[in-house]
Amino acid sequence: MRTFTGHRARRLSTLLRASLAVLPILAAPAVAADPPVGGTAPDWYTGAEQQQVDDSWAVAVDGSTSVTSNSSAFGSITVTAAPLGPGTQSGARIRVEGLAGTYSYPGQAVATRVTGYQQEGSLLAGYEWIWRDAALAGFIGFNVRSNQLSVPDPGNPVVGTGVGLKVAANFYATPTDRTMVSAYGSYSTKFNAYYSRFRVGYMVADGAYIGPEVLFLGDDFFRQYRIGAHLTGISFGPVRMSVGAGYVNDRVQKSGYYTSVEARATF
Repeated sequence: MRTFTGHRARRLSTLLRASLAVLPILAAPAVAADPPVGGTAPDWYTGAEQQQVDDSWAVAVDGSTSVTSNSSAFGSITVTAAPLGPGTQSGARIRVEGLAGTYSYPGQAVATRVTGYQQEGSLLAGYEWIWRDAALAGFIGFNVRSNQLSVPDPGNPVVGTGVGLKVAANFYATPTDRTMVSAYGSYSTKFNAYYSRFRVGYMVADGAYIGPEVLFLGDDFFRQYRIGAHLTGISFGPVRMSVGAGYVNDRVQKSGYYTSVEARATF
């Protein structure tokens, strides 16, 4: 029988120890795709801590555009900061918003078509509560809004520039492994402007949901609702996107169609 001595014996011992060290790695379960908020999660049967991808953030940037077939186009950008800790944990929030767009409608007190130009900026402070499967945030602050018309229209009271008190809230939850619910609403005392949206979705791919959405928006001049469908959670590298489309009904412009595109990045 051939035996191993000296250098060969030491080499065999080293290989055996390396093989034993690899076995637990090969046997370990994969990390969950949707870890709880806040870092690592315990292995479900050993209690050992698993390493998770660090998804914490200090600043989130949201951009959106929306176009309707009845002559309106708007774009917005929102920057939300978590000044006292990571955004994946409950804490204070500061939000800065900017919006600009144009719209047109048949004059209410003039015999011509009127084009409107709107710009708005908001500064809000609030708090966000984070749980394992849900998040709720509330904000309060002020907004500056400017509405200008291509020709004077006495039938449209929403004209000029002013400051208003603004409140906003947003909610997001995943009630089950494959479903999501989200809601957003805001109101400003300037022109009594309001905006609200509600979505539900079913997961069709990792992190991507499809489902219905409904929106209500308006002010002292117009009132509008939208009913459509959305695809939310499409990822392109660090950016997550959402698209929506459907039917719109406006008090002044009547019925039409809308499309929207949204994007979110965190830093």
